[in-house]
Amino acid sequence: MLALAPGQLEAWVAHAFFPFVRIGACLMVAPIFGARFVPARARLLLAVAVTALVLPLLPPVPVKPLSVEGVVITVHQVLIGAATGFVLMVAFDALAMGGQLLANGMGLGFAFNVDPLRGTGTAVLGQFYMVLVTLTFLALDGHVALIATLVEGFRRLPVTAAPAAETWWTVAAWGTQLFAGALRVALPGMTALLVANLAFGVVSRAAPTLNLFAVGFPAMIIFGLLIVLFGLPAVQTGFVELIDAAFALLGRLGAAG
Repeated sequence: MLALAPGQLEAWVAHAFFPFVRIGACLMVAPIFGARFVPARARLLLAVAVTALVLPLLPPVPVKPLSVEGVVITVHQVLIGAATGFVLMVAFDALAMGGQLLANGMGLGFAFNVDPLRGTGTAVLGQFYMVLVTLTFLALDGHVALIATLVEGFRRLPVTAAPAAETWWTVAAWGTQLFAGALRVALPGMTALLVANLAFGVVSRAAPTLNLFAVGFPAMIIFGLLIVLFGLPAVQTGFVELIDAAFALLGRLGAAG
């Protein structure tokens, strides 16, 4: 008959609970895993599976989950997991925002579809970029790298260690990549569309009787689609650079001395 000491079961629960909280919080926010079309039960099962793989690598946690210290550690784990998912999600949102900026310049800003990743309305070009970068992320085994980063994170940021204050400032500063990445993707196309608009302006001044809306609007859409077509390699390259920078940032985060 299996006999358990009074505090042994509680120690086992504490050993698994805190890593599960961090991993679950990350999967709730991370791209692809945190999408609305992924069932909550699937995320829960994946979090349990990853936690089971991580547990043999972690030292025991001498803290009760329901104690004051346990509540503080739980909050830390939620914040660390959410920050990990947030850093990667910024790279995806930057591409969606860049697609929306480019769609506004080519006359497709009014074409909105429901984004299955978030369940909100997104410009059709931004959604196209999201599908493209999602497939790129999966093709490069980004989902595997995310799980590996989570596992490695327990070495840099142990469960019982408080994150350094610079960690939160670094994660907050990473949010600027949302706009920098969007401009990196959309700025060349927006510049080309601006030149095309200036050309149509010159044409309208030279031929005032020309119906600019009837001629210019279809021409801008065709020109914009050509820009999107020839700019796809640059979009993928920019996304890969953002993802590499995101994983590099996650590798630098550490605990307070």
